[in-house]
Amino acid sequence: MPTPGFPPNALDSRGDPIWISEVASDEDPNHTLHVVNGLEPAEALETLGAKPRLFQPCELPDRKPDRWTSLPAAALGTESGAALLAGRIGEWTFVYDDSMATDHENTPSLSANGRSAATSMFSIYADASLNYVVNSEQLAWIDIHDNLEADLPGMPADLRAAFDAAGVFGPDAEPGKHDDAILMRAVCALAGLTCTLSDLRRIPLLVTAFG
Repeated sequence: MPTPGFPPNALDSRGDPIWISEVASDEDPNHTLHVVNGLEPAEALETLGAKPRLFQPCELPDRKPDRWTSLPAAALGTESGAALLAGRIGEWTFVYDDSMATDHENTPSLSANGRSAATSMFSIYADASLNYVVNSEQLAWIDIHDNLEADLPGMPADLRAAFDAAGVFGPDAEPGKHDDAILMRAVCALAGLTCTLSDLRRIPLLVTAFG
């Protein structure tokens, strides 16, 4: 399992960053992860269109109430609409969207004023994509069905390093092949989110209903 940027306890059995699989709903996750440097969590949420009056400090519950509810939704006590969870580690802020209510169209706004931002999406149909934008200019768009080996040389250096850190997960990993979780791993590697849920519980978090 050559995933050099992630300690073994930071990935689940499918190669997903374990903090994501532990906050996501267990039944067919359909979610988006945004990362941006130099922007505070509340500012990132507002940039995505969330309403500041709905922001709440968040302590994630110990468990999900059922297979269809994410931990952020459980923290809000809501069963409908999306829940957004935001926090900051180092220079990078993340926003996890449990229902794919936000998407790649939001990435340029996050990256305004010289910032770097990336968005990864994974749908219930196992479609996955990644958008990388700097100062509102798209520098990379990657679909899970693309030939990553061919695309890597043309990527910006920091994104290419993130894919190197993400590696390829699984016992049958072969050169030129990749697993479905690689795009989420790459975004997490880019932003230094090679952490566990326990690590996230130690930092200030914001949660909000959305949509």
